[in-house]
Amino acid sequence: MIRRRDFVRAGIAAACAPAFTWPDRTATAADRPHILLLMADQHRGDWIGAEGTTPVITPNLDRLASGGVRFGNAYSSTPTCTPARAALLTGMSPWNHGLLGYGAVAERYPVEMPRLLREAGYYTAGIGKMHWHPQRSTHGFNEMLLDESGRAESPEFRSDYRSWFWSEAPDEDPDATGLNWNGYEARPYALPERLHPTTWTGNTAVRFLRDYERREPFFLKVSFSRPHSPYDPPKRWMDRYDDASIPPAAEGAWADAYRVHSDNGRAPWHGEFGPAQVRSSRQGYCGSVSFVDEQIGRVLATLRDRRWLDNTLVVYLSDHGDMLGDHHLWRKSYAYQGSARIPMIVHWPAGWAGARGRVLPNPVEIRDVLPTLLDAAGAAIPPQVDGRSLLTLARDPAAPWRPWIDLEHDVTYNAENHWNALTDGKRKYIFHAMTGREQLFDLEHDPQEVVDRAGDPGWSDELRAWRDRMIAHLALRGAPWVVDGKLGLRTSRQLHSPNYPG
Repeated sequence: MIRRRDFVRAGIAAACAPAFTWPDRTATAADRPHILLLMADQHRGDWIGAEGTTPVITPNLDRLASGGVRFGNAYSSTPTCTPARAALLTGMSPWNHGLLGYGAVAERYPVEMPRLLREAGYYTAGIGKMHWHPQRSTHGFNEMLLDESGRAESPEFRSDYRSWFWSEAPDEDPDATGLNWNGYEARPYALPERLHPTTWTGNTAVRFLRDYERREPFFLKVSFSRPHSPYDPPKRWMDRYDDASIPPAAEGAWADAYRVHSDNGRAPWHGEFGPAQVRSSRQGYCGSVSFVDEQIGRVLATLRDRRWLDNTLVVYLSDHGDMLGDHHLWRKSYAYQGSARIPMIVHWPAGWAGARGRVLPNPVEIRDVLPTLLDAAGAAIPPQVDGRSLLTLARDPAAPWRPWIDLEHDVTYNAENHWNALTDGKRKYIFHAMTGREQLFDLEHDPQEVVDRAGDPGWSDELRAWRDRMIAHLALRGAPWVVDGKLGLRTSRQLHSPNYPG
């Protein structure tokens, strides 16, 4: 394990490691495997090499997917950082964990991932970005080493990464690259690569695994703060995409109102900045994704060196995506694919589940991760958990599953950005709470959501069917969600449901 006095030494320089390769699988997993939860911040679901729609280089995530399953319709129900992390922590739906938009993760929930796994006999460790409040809340972790990225520090809190940075480079500015933490600009990291927070997170995880000698199995969460902006990869990764065929932003006619620049300075939530800026932003994003993938390869190589790969459940996901200029939108918090769809990969120990290398179409969500880990640990899944174990589908892709997943977000950026949505991965229905505007997308034939079918007479029956599903989903909440059997307008925000703790 890494004690706090050791974290400075955990910042050793990273080698430019080659892509990780899997060994032959001959061992059989023990009853309680190690559990490695890998997470990136703001990694959208289509920007992974295995997807094949962008030039992004992710050999380690691709190998993880080819050795397990990748879920092609994985979503973040409330696609901003904190409510997504509340879902990961609790395994609950937004209404049941209570955080309906961007607010503080509660200090304690009835069920919490690290606490449940600790009670199941695991040694629990968290490295990187947790985005909790207060920042040092443990929620059951035995130990944590934090990189809280651009979140404000105070006399009461300094992240472990920042403390390490200033011990290594006392005269340097960790924000020397000069980019906004929610901005659209991109440029290479201005300092030596060894000081980058992505490097620190990878090094710290590698050190934990190299030093781990406890008798109990570990649950290790490794949470990278990138590819969330600032888009600041090392120069070598920025340069790698100089000549890449990076796709332009999608533009639906329904999004024309977003062409005008929002009044958010260097961190706009909408605006058309031209194809050159979109390409530059996406080049930096590609480099950030690849840099995270490279560090993941080092972590997996350490598992291999310790001969633990055949006895470790590995899960990879993100908290939400990044619009990257699609439909003139930036950042996240939207129901659209760039914001709400995420990568989700599960790689299980030797001798478990079924065939590897499949892409499964079932609609899955962040709430499904906690029951997956408890299933692997042989621990009971509490009744408060709304999610389901993804290992159910890994074992039998034809197993009964939910027909669709619910999405929602309270007011963010602007009062009109307030919505509920449903999707089965083939269609998506969106209800805009402020105005009552509806949208319907045919994701099978229009995965970039360019054509809004809500006003098409040929789609009226399908629109009505999805509206009825939404009414049934929201009916238990009562007014103003559903009024007289119809979807009600909501002209004011409601950040918390009655289930939010405290």
